Amino acid sequence: MDESVKLRAAGPGDEPFLRKMMYEAAAWNPDWPHEEVIEALANPILARYVDGWRRPGDAGVIAEREGEAIGAAWYRLFTGDAPGYGFVDERTPELGLAVVPLYRRLGVGTALLDALIERAREDGYPALSLSVAPSNRSRLMYERAGFEKVGEYGDSWTMRLDLNR
Repeated sequence: MDESVKLRAAGPGDEPFLRKMMYEAAAWNPDWPHEEVIEALANPILARYVDGWRRPGDAGVIAEREGEAIGAAWYRLFTGDAPGYGFVDERTPELGLAVVPLYRRLGVGTALLDALIERAREDGYPALSLSVAPSNRSRLMYERAGFEKVGEYGDSWTMRLDLNR
C-alpha cells in the first residue's frame, strides 16, 4: 500500500462515507446496470449495515490519502431477528469493506481488512463473518486472510474467520 495512505478509526461523523462505501460494495461488478445497483441499495437489509452508526458493537477503519477518505472496513453485530447477508450468529460481527474504484488493487483493501481483524481481536470477538459473491475478486483477499465458506445466501457466499487461531 502507498505510504501516503493512512488508516484511522471510524468515528461518529463517518456514517455518510460508510453509506457511500456500502454503494461501492454493492456495485462491485461494473457490468451491472446503474439502475439495478440503486434498486439493490434500497433494500432495507443493506441499510442495516450503517444506519445509526456507532451503536454498541460497531467498529471501523477509514483509509485516507491526503485527507480524503478512499476506503472503509467496518463491522456490526446483528440479531437473528434482523440479520445481515453474512449472518452466522449474534456473537459474530459481520463486516463490510469497500475501496473507491481509483484506489482498488493497490493494497488498500488488504490493509483495511488486516486492521479491522486486529480490532475485532482486541474487542474480544471469536470470529468475523461476511457475504461475498464467489465471482467477486475480493473473495480471494478474504480467503488469503483465512475466511472460509460456511454457507450460501442467494448468489453469495457466507464466509467466517475464526479469530482464535
